[in-house]
Amino acid sequence: MADYFVLRHDARGHSRLPSTGSFAEYVAGHPDGWIERRSSFNFRDYQSGRPGFGKIRVFGDEVFSGNGAGHNMHPHHNFIIMAFVLRGALTHINTIGKIDVLRPGDYYIFSAGSGGKHSELNIESGEMNAIYIWALPGRLFAPPSYHRGVFESERRANAIAELIGEAPGALPIDQDLRVSRLFSTAAADYEYQPEGPGRGIYIFVLEGKTRILQTELSRRDSLGVWNARRIEIAITAERTDLLIVETAP
Repeated sequence: MADYFVLRHDARGHSRLPSTGSFAEYVAGHPDGWIERRSSFNFRDYQSGRPGFGKIRVFGDEVFSGNGAGHNMHPHHNFIIMAFVLRGALTHINTIGKIDVLRPGDYYIFSAGSGGKHSELNIESGEMNAIYIWALPGRLFAPPSYHRGVFESERRANAIAELIGEAPGALPIDQDLRVSRLFSTAAADYEYQPEGPGRGIYIFVLEGKTRILQTELSRRDSLGVWNARRIEIAITAERTDLLIVETAP
């Protein structure tokens, strides 16, 4: 039998980090800049929320506000970091030698592996909003790598599209984990099929409304389920956008 939980948008962990005071070394930007983070899972002092989910340690809904706001250059090792830009523009700099600007629909996967640094900045006047996912790697101290992709919502509408994983065209990941996105332009029914038994599926509503496991979910609500053979997804509002993460235990 499937085991699941529901996390409502206002039950997520919340933190607001100013670019001044004790946060100045970590948070970039002008004195009036800040990062606002709403967290699905907890990770030490980084974010609050529920315990991690399978190989996922961080699922953060972050807003960079103010010109130059973001994360100053900082180190990682033995983590896989993914970002999915929803609004604004994210300038991403890393020590693999990549300087990238990501806009809505763009996403990246940065495997820090044996060690790397990166900085993520909003250097435009409007706010930047992105979903961040951190996952444990399948191998420790692997060579660092960086890949980026784009999800064209209108072109790939009304089907579940695998963005990260082993499907053709998906970005590779050194972990038993995949990330998919479903953008539906009208009310419709879909089915998500896990790779096998014992898997965890975390579904996050970016926009719109859906019904899963007889539970109504709205914008920024989410649901995590283990051991489901298949998941029936009933989209109940036009232009509904879901992020679906599948993980091994």
